[in-house]
Amino acid sequence: MRSFQRDLSLSAVVAGFVAMLVGVTSSIVVVFQAAQALGATPAQVTSWIWSICVGTGLTSIGLSVWYRRPVLTAWATPGAAMLVSAAAGVTMPEAIGGFIVSALLITLSGMTGLFARVMDRIPQPLAAGLLGGVLARFALDAFGAMPGDPGLVGAMFLAYLFGRRFWPRYAVPGVLAVGLGVAWALGRMHLDTVDWRLGTPVWTTPEFTLRGLFGVALPLFVVTMASQNLPGVAAQRAAGYDTPVSPVIATTGLTTLLLAPFGGYALNLAAITASICMSREAHEDPARRWPSAVMAGVFYLGVGLAAGAVAGLIGAFPKALVLAVAGFALLGTIGGGLGVAMADLRWREPALVTFLVTLSGLSMAGIGSAFWGVVAGAVCVAITTPRR
Repeated sequence: MRSFQRDLSLSAVVAGFVAMLVGVTSSIVVVFQAAQALGATPAQVTSWIWSICVGTGLTSIGLSVWYRRPVLTAWATPGAAMLVSAAAGVTMPEAIGGFIVSALLITLSGMTGLFARVMDRIPQPLAAGLLGGVLARFALDAFGAMPGDPGLVGAMFLAYLFGRRFWPRYAVPGVLAVGLGVAWALGRMHLDTVDWRLGTPVWTTPEFTLRGLFGVALPLFVVTMASQNLPGVAAQRAAGYDTPVSPVIATTGLTTLLLAPFGGYALNLAAITASICMSREAHEDPARRWPSAVMAGVFYLGVGLAAGAVAGLIGAFPKALVLAVAGFALLGTIGGGLGVAMADLRWREPALVTFLVTLSGLSMAGIGSAFWGVVAGAVCVAITTPRR
């Protein structure tokens, strides 16, 4: 059993902080919108933030310590986006009932091993292409932010290049430090406006109706499994970790079940933020990267306890800073994923199709491009690859 103190490093702590920062700043606004679309009061909105952050923190810490692998969880951002559009006519108690039904379905998928059997059918090059497509958008966003904020993003990119040349393990911490320093020097940090209120949970008694079942529960289950857990498992395997799928999925389902009455609508395996914790920036030795996911969980718990201040914190960091940190931190993982995807000539074209469809952002029937990327790659394999 590996020791946390022995494996913990500064780079792991920073990777965990960056993963939390990216997870919160890139999606928490969507959660606000989903809660407000369901008619949530300010206290209920705070409870939603408390529940998803505390749930993410506890599951990330527990699973990473148990398996000694970087197992990072997250809340379902596509699920929150789906709730914004599906909220018409659905009351908050009905939505909470839908969250509970969806959590039960996710738990059963994990406990029965059904989801793991589906994942075992996906070839490694396709999984790597899927991961590359999911992550490449963040690198594009990082470079896309440079014209609008050349001083900040340009300085961060130079910090990344010099970091990779002279101190590879601490390249991302250097990027973050330079970004914060430049933003502070330019007067772009507004921490004085943050209201440091504690987050408190608010119970909502669920109601189980057909409207909640078909309008919330079933779409949320499909979106969470296809758009979140699928790339989450792909990220684990592309990074070389053989973390058991079924018990992890069941754990996220059970945790969601407990937190649903407080607004914890859906927890799942992370892909994008998990890739930060599984990258070489967390540690050169893959066996010593798991503390980064533990530290990310600790930071998530801190955000959950201070849920009332989340809105202020979102506005305190320049958007370009967050985009740049995420994009530059994932460059190595994107390159590694594409290297695996394109290495075998027999799988190159299906993997490329998977990558491009995933990167395109295609969305149909409320399901994101990660699912359709795998479907497109599988169709490509079925048609173009001779049966062996």
